Amino acid sequence: MQIIRIPALFDNYIFLLHDPQQNIAAVVDPAVAEPVLQQLQQLQAELVAIFNTHHHSDHIGGNHQLLQRFPNLCVYGGKEDRGRIPGQQVFLEEGDRVSFANRTAQVLFVPGHTRAHIAYYFPPEPPTQPGELFCGDTLFAGGCGRLFEGTPAQMVDSLNKIRALPDSTRIWCAHEYTLKNLQFALTVDAENPDLKDRFIQVKQMRRQNESTIPSLLGIEKQTNPFLRWDRPSLQASTHSQDALQTFRRLRGMKDRF
Repeated sequence: MQIIRIPALFDNYIFLLHDPQQNIAAVVDPAVAEPVLQQLQQLQAELVAIFNTHHHSDHIGGNHQLLQRFPNLCVYGGKEDRGRIPGQQVFLEEGDRVSFANRTAQVLFVPGHTRAHIAYYFPPEPPTQPGELFCGDTLFAGGCGRLFEGTPAQMVDSLNKIRALPDSTRIWCAHEYTLKNLQFALTVDAENPDLKDRFIQVKQMRRQNESTIPSLLGIEKQTNPFLRWDRPSLQASTHSQDALQTFRRLRGMKDRF
């Protein structure tokens, strides 16, 4: 399974999954259709599936046009998003599985950003390769999604599910927010040497217009404050007494940053 990162809109990423043996493709969160169609034309591949993580317009905006071009494709999304994702035919819950290119993804229910958000995790295959996580707007490189429909407790539970995955997991999040996320992280975790090093690296990458996605989960655990709410240093920085309060205060501080 090849993964092709397609920039879209201002800072979105669409991910095209390509099976070169069968020359078929699936797309994760098509914000718009045109760049997906261009990539499919270059590959001469047929689109067979849309994997949506949630219902926001910058993740489903291309559904209608792609369905018009490929009327037999299957649209996947979360069960709780019924009626909110154009063309949705499969309604997924925690523990469900979806298959593409001889790979099988586990569905994680990760509410918080929205009440219905899901993620798709392809475990390593073979075991020496990294796993692939398509997490929409739940976890970002250096940050996490705003809480539009969910609660802090839900988001902490969702991030805990992601945090339990292998450190080698590649994080394919849907936006290029990394530099600003790390700028915020330094305000609450300023003595973290891994974070300082990462900020320098990311700043240089963005100067050269390089993408910072995918990230690695192991790096996120070392540098992303939204996976480090149980660290004493962050609890002290936010004047918090426990992990949930730490996360709640971190999220509020980031919303105002």
